[in-house]
Amino acid sequence: MTKTNSGRFFEDYTLGQVIQHAVPRTVSGGERALYHALYPARHALHSSDTFAQSCGLPASPMDDLITFHTVFGKTVPDVSLNAVANLGYAEGRFLAPVYPGDTLTSRSEVIGIKQNSNGKSGVVYVRTTGTNQHGTDVLSYVRWVMVRKGDLNAPAPETVIPDLGKVVAVDDLVIPEGLNFSDYDFGLAGEPHRWGDYQVGEIIDHVDGVTIEEAEHMLATRLWQNTAKVHFDATNREDGKRLIYGGHVISMARALSFNGLANAQMIVGLNGGAHANPCFSGDTIRAWTEVLDRADTDAPGVGALRLRLVATKGKAGPLKGEDGKYAPDVLLDLDYWALIPQ
Repeated sequence: MTKTNSGRFFEDYTLGQVIQHAVPRTVSGGERALYHALYPARHALHSSDTFAQSCGLPASPMDDLITFHTVFGKTVPDVSLNAVANLGYAEGRFLAPVYPGDTLTSRSEVIGIKQNSNGKSGVVYVRTTGTNQHGTDVLSYVRWVMVRKGDLNAPAPETVIPDLGKVVAVDDLVIPEGLNFSDYDFGLAGEPHRWGDYQVGEIIDHVDGVTIEEAEHMLATRLWQNTAKVHFDATNREDGKRLIYGGHVISMARALSFNGLANAQMIVGLNGGAHANPCFSGDTIRAWTEVLDRADTDAPGVGALRLRLVATKGKAGPLKGEDGKYAPDVLLDLDYWALIPQ
């Protein structure tokens, strides 16, 4: 009996299957320090206890994407160890802040499945939920992954593609309890721009760029305990390159967006996302954002912006060509909701 884990293949997934992922992870200030060392992250709410307390929170919560990466990383050995590509996200909601000392676990339910026409792989849709030590759900999202078949003769399952919402409704966004931006300190936050200063259709070029380093992306991926072979094993791809973890690109682009969106303090919804093209060490990431929508919330002084964050190796410009495919320089297309003072 083999004791090692070769990962699930496409034929190993069944509709309705629930997978409890190992291993629980207690997060601490160490994760915050490493996150800020890996990315140029400077949002005040995630940097300062006193700033967070002035906004009605008990302390500075972990960066929202630390929560995402930690919950995501748990799923990799069970969902995407044999993945060809992570294709997209939908219906993501941050349900409660995560603080140093919290312990996170993850579970996933298979909600869709479809074999590809080549008979060598298929797409698996999972809804993943992260939970803290109190049994409180902190994050929920759907992702779909293309996974290799281990047995090419395994019969194709009945195709089930879930009906996923294109946008998380404003009423479904969870505002952290106590959050209050009425006395928000714009000087300490770093920029004067508030909710009313952003117009739907506005494009913000975040100006700065960061070149991806091999060692840094592998350190980041290990930090989140993401074991996907394509990120570490140079023999896993024919070109001999290690693929940069898509979440590394998300965090880099989000951190770069501080320049122009310093007051977009908390991510509360992931409407959709696509890793448009692969990213490799040596690529220089730049970012731009389009304002898609604005909404009020019930929290005092708190508004919501729906933002389209694009990471690119080029400049702000057309996302797709006439053929409908992403331009080759585009790495990430992420649609999310963020909270900002009004």
